[in-house]
Amino acid sequence: MTGRERIVAVLEHRLPDRVPVAELWIDPSVARALCPGKDGHDLADHLDLDMVGAYTMIYEDDEVEWVDREQRIFRDKWGALQIGQYDGVPVPTKPPRIETPEDLAAYRPPDPARSHVLDKIRRLKERYPSGEKAICCVGESGWAPAVFLRGGLENLLLDFGLRPGFVKDLMKIGTEYYAELYRLVAAAGADLVLLGDDYSDKNGPMMSPRQFNELILPCDAAVVAAAKNAGLYCIKHTDGDVRLIMDALVSTGVDCLGPLEPVPGMELRPILERYPGRIAVMGNISIDLLARGSVEEVVAEVRRTLQDVSAHGPHIMSSANTITSWVRPENYLALVNTTKQFGRYPIA
Repeated sequence: MTGRERIVAVLEHRLPDRVPVAELWIDPSVARALCPGKDGHDLADHLDLDMVGAYTMIYEDDEVEWVDREQRIFRDKWGALQIGQYDGVPVPTKPPRIETPEDLAAYRPPDPARSHVLDKIRRLKERYPSGEKAICCVGESGWAPAVFLRGGLENLLLDFGLRPGFVKDLMKIGTEYYAELYRLVAAAGADLVLLGDDYSDKNGPMMSPRQFNELILPCDAAVVAAAKNAGLYCIKHTDGDVRLIMDALVSTGVDCLGPLEPVPGMELRPILERYPGRIAVMGNISIDLLARGSVEEVVAEVRRTLQDVSAHGPHIMSSANTITSWVRPENYLALVNTTKQFGRYPIA
């Protein structure tokens, strides 16, 4: 089977020839260590990974308006200030782009048709014309753009309590943008989208379930519906313990939950058993293990996951989040090779 065929089989709850291997993101330093002089897509070829991604929230230097190059501060496509502290996802910073209802009324969002991700998807389609890899647009819903525009998570969470009507209008910006963008990425050749908005930490959701259902769930449902109507599959990632809002997330119609953080209560097999025939799972090899453990410990954990999760339901093997710069390259190589060696169906 090709990489695309494996990913699609899992998302359709069919049995692939082996457990697919994919990552939301692989830090360039790890890619270079395993594939010197090459990038993440070259690494995907080198390791025969099953999915490649194009990212809406990661910017090349020529895709932003620089405010202070030395400090790596720039304005993103939303006009919000961000700091590119790492090779990967930047973080929002103050002052907010939108502070008042007047700011919101005057705001004009970016045009999805001008997104740099569309050309990246087209190039991936040219590189993998026969489905050698599943092509994934890693993006967001209404939540993350609202965080960016408000200059950080703390401001938006205060808005949740103090002015929920303002939040509803604010979150329409990202919802409408991504609903249209995902239609365009489907036409450009993408196979699926992965929504990366984080809603929880290890203790539970950062907002009450009532607030989630009132303010966030309609946005996610609209974005997932738009993606599915365009012919895309949909994976939903979030960090933390999402048990209090998991029913709501599944109700949006996503095909898969993951990568999920391996905090107590978020084990993958119980999730499969909770939603039989409704959801696939992705993950969740601990980042801490990949960063600080031995190769032997990683092999043992991957084999345990294959037996405990992959053998019992639709599963994509991956880390519990991303392959960050502090992951040991030899440990990630062990994750991939162990899955290929022992992840052939039927799994003993």
